[in-house]
Amino acid sequence: MAKRRAQTGAPGRRRTRAVGRTAAVDLALRYVESSALVAALLERDAAARAAIRGPGRRVSSTLTLAEATRAVIRARATGRLSAADERAAVRALQVFARRCDLMAVTDAVLARVARPFPVEPIRTLDAVHLATAEQLGEPPALVTIVTRDTRVRENALALGYAVE
Repeated sequence: MAKRRAQTGAPGRRRTRAVGRTAAVDLALRYVESSALVAALLERDAAARAAIRGPGRRVSSTLTLAEATRAVIRARATGRLSAADERAAVRALQVFARRCDLMAVTDAVLARVARPFPVEPIRTLDAVHLATAEQLGEPPALVTIVTRDTRVRENALALGYAVE
């Protein structure tokens, strides 16, 4: 699936693209949550970068782009980033957006957010990320949640997802 715009349904399965690549790896999804993307962009966290680039197809929420963009704006406004670093972060964010499938924050996602999660309390935006991952429609065994947030990590594990 070459679609890179926000989707309202689960992303379709992608065929194996490279010789020698296993179908299981190709079907695996990596849901990239905002905290991991911000760590990679602003903190240059090598582990976050490696996790985002790991095997499988990258998927994220349009919320992730909004949160990461706001983090870059805040970092520039507070003097944490120079103008040049801000431009580099924005370019990296644009590349990320082109290289992953984006899921819209739909009514179904919001309806799931309104129900309890295994490890409460959880913040609303964190619940949106977990609900989006659930909307992928894939068994948790095929989805890895890439996060740096403890609440997201605990809930993802309780829901049966792998976490990096």
